Formats: sequence, structure tokens, C-alpha cells
Amino acid sequence: MKRHLAGLHNAASAGEEIPDRLYLVQVRRAQYRWHAQKPFYVVRFVVLEPKPWAAAVFSGRLYSTPRAMWKLAWFLRDFGYDSDLLANDEIEEKALIGLRGVVKISHATVHGIPVLNLDGFAPAARWEELSETGDISSEDRSTGVVES
Repeated sequence: MKRHLAGLHNAASAGEEIPDRLYLVQVRRAQYRWHAQKPFYVVRFVVLEPKPWAAAVFSGRLYSTPRAMWKLAWFLRDFGYDSDLLANDEIEEKALIGLRGVVKISHATVHGIPVLNLDGFAPAARWEELSETGDISSEDRSTGVVES
């Protein structure tokens, strides 16, 4: 069976790698992927800010193992996920679509495979403040409060 995929011929050369930095993003898609050792969510983001990267799309993984649950909860809380669903330990993939927030990304190579890391999150309301400093590392993950 043949499938026509428009743009396939130049896909490898067209995509400029999105640089490591903070972005104001919106969740375009989220999908759970089962894996025996490390189940995860693949989250596809569309960049809203900064303007030079607006409309760029990238994906990252958020693992749902017991050791990685803190990061998934951090993402959900800062992106404004439904607090009732979160309180009931439920993730509704459709409820993730459209959520906005700030994400810090970095690139790495693991065993020769390039990966995009989701290093940190913050609420969308903090974009102006964070875009000036370029850092969310001082944020207390448990409360979302910046340390003085």
C-alpha cells in the first residue's frame, strides 16, 4: 500500500532544531504510551512566545513511573490542569489539550539518540517575568513559589 505524505521529501532538511531555552507554549496533543518499565505521556507543544519561534512544534516525554510522578504533577499544576481530576489522580488526555504554560527545554544525546528534555515548568502568567530572567530553576517545585 502506498501513502502520499506531503512534504516528506524535504522534512529532514527543513526542520531547524528549536534551541534550548524557555518558551510560552500550548498543549496541542497528549497521548499515553504504555511501556513495561517506564510508561509515559508524549506531549506535543506549539510555541506561542518568543515570536521568532511562534508556531514551532516540539514534543517531549513525561514519565508516569513512581519516581517521576513529581515532574508530571509539576507540569499538570503549572499548566492549570483541572484540580478535581488531579485530586482524584486522574488524567484526561482531552483535558490537557489547550493548556498553556512555560516550559524550559534542553537537548541531549542518550546512547547516540537525540532527546528533548522538559527541564521545568511555570504558569503562563509568569511568562513576562521569566522571559526576562530566562530561568525557572529557583522555583520551589512543591509550591510553585519563587525563593527569595
